[in-house]
Amino acid sequence: MSIAELQVYSVDEADVTGGVCVVRCIGGTARAGQVYAAGDARLGLQRIERNGRPVGSFGAGHTATVHFTGAMVALLSPGQVLTSVPPGGHALQDLEAWLATDPPLGDEPHPRTLRVLAGVRMRDDRLPDAVRLRWGRIALAATRRCARAEATPDLAAAPELAVVRFYLIERFGPDHDDDPAALCRDLLALIDLTPAQAAAQGRVWRDLPHHRIGHLRRIKSVIPWLTALRPHLPDHAVQTRAIDAWTQVRGLLP
Repeated sequence: MSIAELQVYSVDEADVTGGVCVVRCIGGTARAGQVYAAGDARLGLQRIERNGRPVGSFGAGHTATVHFTGAMVALLSPGQVLTSVPPGGHALQDLEAWLATDPPLGDEPHPRTLRVLAGVRMRDDRLPDAVRLRWGRIALAATRRCARAEATPDLAAAPELAVVRFYLIERFGPDHDDDPAALCRDLLALIDLTPAQAAAQGRVWRDLPHHRIGHLRRIKSVIPWLTALRPHLPDHAVQTRAIDAWTQVRGLLP
């Protein structure tokens, strides 16, 4: 399965039937006949021209003039990324098999694009719960790949991962694949300061080096997720004392 991504440079012509755009392929291989997603709308890639000549396809890193069908062309904006989809959308089982590969396929979509797609599907209450859960697992895998692709440190990546994990715990209960205690342990393990140490640094944060201020801000971004987990844990749980301490410290951090 090949998923192509096109970034719009300009919209040169557009009417209710379609239009002409200059685009750059930033992933996979773009081919005439493909369908591209623009929000909920679909655009048909009717024709491709490079150097004034029609071609059947072009690959990542190359620019082309393309003819799209679909009224949405008039609403495209420079910088917007379009992702190729089968007419009915990506097959869930194909994406699951795709994400299971190691190393990943060379023409896979950008992980952030896939994370957004999966995040929307896992929240789609028109889908059966079992299907939404499968999309949630894809969102988790894509979020982790996104962090690796962008070389994001674990602590900085934690909030995006917590968004997905917390949603799945709340929506599907603690028995699906995850539970509040496990998420709490994982978040606390990423913090290399005690609440007392963070509070002491927070009181004088304006005098700290830039990298230390950034570190305190990354810790602060994790605390709301710890606080959100608090009602899901028993009062006697070991983590609850840590959560309460961090919740009190948050206001002191930059």
